[in-house]
This record gives sequence, C-alpha cells and structure tokens, in this order.
Amino acid sequence: MPHRTLHLFRKGLRLHDNPTLLGALESSAVVYPVYVLDRAFEEGGMRVGVLRWRFLLQSLQDLHARLRAVGSRLFVVRGSHRAVLGELVGRWGITQISFDSEMEPHHTALQRELGEMAEELGLSVYTRLSHTLYDLSRIIEANGGEPPLTYKKFLRVLSAIGEPEKPVRDITAEDFQRCNTPGEADCERYAVPSLCDLGLDGPDESQEEVLWPGGETQALQRLNKHLESQGWLENAKTQTVMNSLWPNTTGLSPYLSLGCLSVRTFYHTLGKVYAQAKNHSLPPVALQGQVLWREFFYTAASATQNFTRMEGNPICLQIHWYDDQDALEKWRTARTGFPWIDAIMTQLRQEGWIHHLSRHAVACFLTRGDLWISWEEGMKVFEEYLLDADYSINAGNWMWLSASAFFHQYNRIFCPVRFGRRADPEGHYIRKYLPVLRSFPSRYIYEPWTAPEEVQLQAGCIIGKDYPLPMVCHAEVSERNLALMKEVRSSQENTTKLTRDAVEESVDVCVKRELGAESEEHQSSASKRFSSDPQARPCSWGPEAPRLPEITGQAV
Repeated sequence: MPHRTLHLFRKGLRLHDNPTLLGALESSAVVYPVYVLDRAFEEGGMRVGVLRWRFLLQSLQDLHARLRAVGSRLFVVRGSHRAVLGELVGRWGITQISFDSEMEPHHTALQRELGEMAEELGLSVYTRLSHTLYDLSRIIEANGGEPPLTYKKFLRVLSAIGEPEKPVRDITAEDFQRCNTPGEADCERYAVPSLCDLGLDGPDESQEEVLWPGGETQALQRLNKHLESQGWLENAKTQTVMNSLWPNTTGLSPYLSLGCLSVRTFYHTLGKVYAQAKNHSLPPVALQGQVLWREFFYTAASATQNFTRMEGNPICLQIHWYDDQDALEKWRTARTGFPWIDAIMTQLRQEGWIHHLSRHAVACFLTRGDLWISWEEGMKVFEEYLLDADYSINAGNWMWLSASAFFHQYNRIFCPVRFGRRADPEGHYIRKYLPVLRSFPSRYIYEPWTAPEEVQLQAGCIIGKDYPLPMVCHAEVSERNLALMKEVRSSQENTTKLTRDAVEESVDVCVKRELGAESEEHQSSASKRFSSDPQARPCSWGPEAPRLPEITGQAV
C-alpha cells in the first residue's frame, strides 16, 4: 500500500537532483514537504549569523514557490524536531518519513533521534545521500576502514571507486499529480517566517542590494551565468573581471552549502563541458578537483573525532595559542591597523562573503602569521558571518592555514601588506570597505602609518586617531611565531605525519599562480581528474568549488 510520507527538508533545498524526495514520491500516495525551523538545532551545531538566517529564509521562500509551481507547497513549522514531527505524524496520518542522510555530528544525532521516533510510531524511514558526491562510508571502507588523511591517498581511493553517481531527474508537476499534497485550511500557519518573526534584527533590504539572494532558482541561474561568463558554453563571450575580490553575480558557494545547488549537478555539468570541448572553450580540470577537495574534507570530518576542535582531535597539532581577547576582537571588528586585513574583515561582516585568497590572508594573520591566536576562534567568527559556512570545510581550512594539519609548509607566511598590494596595487578594495582611507595615495594605502603628516592631513585621516596604528610589527611577530611553530612540529612529528604527503607544492607558488604572477599548465583530459597533481589544492572555504586564476573568483 502506498505511503503517506512526510518529507523532511534539511539541506538539499531544491527540486533538481533530490533522490530522497524523488524516492518518496515514487513510493507514496501523499507527500507533505516539511521544513522544521528548529533554532536550537540550527544554532547548536554551528554559529548562525543574521545574514545566513536571511539566506536560509530566502531559500525556503524560493523552495515553497517552486513546489507551488509543480502543484505542492512547503510546510514550515517552528519548534523542536521531535515535538513538531510527532504532532504532524498524528494529524496527517503519516506512515513514512523521508530525509537526506548527513554527516555532521548534530545532523547524525538528529537522524538517530528520528529513527528512534519512527520505530516508536511504527513508521517506515526512507533516506538517501545527496549533499556529497560519494557515500563517504564507501570511501572509508575502500581505504581499509579509515579516512584517507592526505589528498593524494584520497585520490587513489577515488580512482578505484570511479566516477560519482550522476544526478537524478528533476521533480516535475507530473510527480505531484500522481502523488498529491493535501491542502491545509490554515495556510499562514505554515508560511516562511521573516527575520523579525524570529526576533532577529536584520539589514533593511529596501535600503541595500542583496548580493546573495537565497534559493534554487538563483543557484541555477548563477551556474548557467557562470558557465557563459567564462566562455565555456557554445558561442558565449568570455568576460574579464578586473578585480576578483569584489562580490559577484555568479558565486555558487552559499548555494552548495545549503544544497540549493547539487554538487553532483555542478560536477557533472563540468564533465559535459569537457566532453563537448570542440564547440567551446574548456574550463580547467582543477575545477572538478576543487569539488574533490570538498569531498576530502567531508570524508576526514566524518571519521575524525573532535574535527572542529584542537583538543581531542588526533590529527591536529596541540598548540599553546595565546588567549588574547582584545587582539581577537580587534581582528574580528577590523581594527588591526593593517588596511588589507581590516578591509577583508569589513566585507565579511557586511556581505557574508570574501574571496578565498582574502580568507587565507586573515586566517594566517590571526594564527601562525601574526597574532598566534587559535584557529578555533577564527573558525567561530567565520561560522557566524559566512553565508557559505560549512562544518567540515571551515574547520579543515582553518587547520590547513594555521598549519595545524594538512598543510606543512609552515614557513610560508602571508604578509598583510605585500599580499594585498600584489592583488590590488591601487587599493580600490581598501577604498571601498575602509572609506576612512579613501583619500590616501596608492603608495601609502597599504601602509598609511608611513605617510608623512601632511599627506595624512590632506587625506583627512590621522593614523592613530582616525584609523588605528598597526597592532603588531609583522616582521617581528612572524619571526617569533615561525620559531614557535618549528618547535611545536618538532615535538609532535608523529601527528604531522598523519596528514602529510611525501611531496607537496608550496602555497607561495600556488598564490603566485592565482594572482597571475606565474603561468599554469592544465591537464586537458578529464580522465586525469583523479591524478595526484598538486595543482588541485584547497582554495575553497565553504564549498567553494572553482578557484583562481581561470575564473578569477567568480564562481565562489
């Protein structure tokens, strides 16, 4: 007998490549699409800032509209999952519950709770994977029961497993003609709430441009626009972006993070472009490599205890970081006195997105480069502000940039002056996000404290009064920190070996390539995408699939 199914959306806020919803529709006479807005659950797993809350609510509104277009609707209910679902199961006569399988600890705990509830109520459970390319347990099994902790080992495992599954077909109106969603008299009860309804003081959207509107509709539009803008579709004109640090209209990482865009759809869309390369220009194979880096961090996180913490994390160096709340607050609130760093942190707070090179710069500055403050503190700030905040990738990259795990060229430190100047010599980025420095000549914009007094007066900004002096001397503290890191790694050599490959490419060369300082050769065969070429490296925070220089930051 066909089921009466309650389909629980969590991530995967989309109708394309949604195998769980598709399977529920095929086995049911009735399906109720539900999203439980459980604030305690959402904020218990990760910090969630107001911009990400807004993005989530917009994504739910879009999902509701797309479901309406195919003859259904989204029921949004506030409260704890167990209380809400327990009530709805009885009211609607539910016989089956369906939901995507996730790997983060707070999601797996919820899945166990849902399984227990289903058993108590005599419900069937239908679940599928769709937020990752592979079943992560399959990767771990193929590696002898342990997660591969270096990227090269990970790729060797994938070469044995083969290509990821292709996306399933889109959900259509025909599906809901065969399997309907009954209406409810009190429709407003299930409407998507506003930020105000949640007691959140969000930005006034009528007064500002929303740079990252949430939802599947926007995600698919951006995917197509991104392919067109890069000249990877037939007859498309390639566009050159003058400064990859700016927010853009083709960014995909927030949409991958919430599952508004399927990672399998993105991966295999690129594969189709490779297959049709005679008709248009070819994107770099490293784009798919970046999706595989995402998968690598997901795999490591799924089987590593305390992955988002230093203490109790078996692959992470145990470092005695400084506990300096004043310095942390200056970094968080863009008052370090280094314009490049402060402009990045300002953009992060205002827009919820920064380019991955910018993320590298501020992460290195906070940790091993200058302030010697724990990567966990930086991870928490990124969780709160980033639209594309992701449990696995955020922690993995913070460990990487702090040289606590995965990255071992710890003597490569980003300079908070030269690094930014190389990316944006005229300082346009700083002038946008730090208007107090807008009138400084380009020669002083990255080091305004070196400007003569008359230049500061003419610029209308006195350093030390209108804008802070540098909080540290970079040359001195970076040398000190380098010695500290060398000592740590020497005393914990067995830990460093866990995530270290025999041969690695220095991040300094990677950055030069990304800034166009060096040319970069690309593999031309999609069959080589599982090779251990070191050019495929983690540059993505949040599920930021593409990377520089080929796309100049547009896709993420």
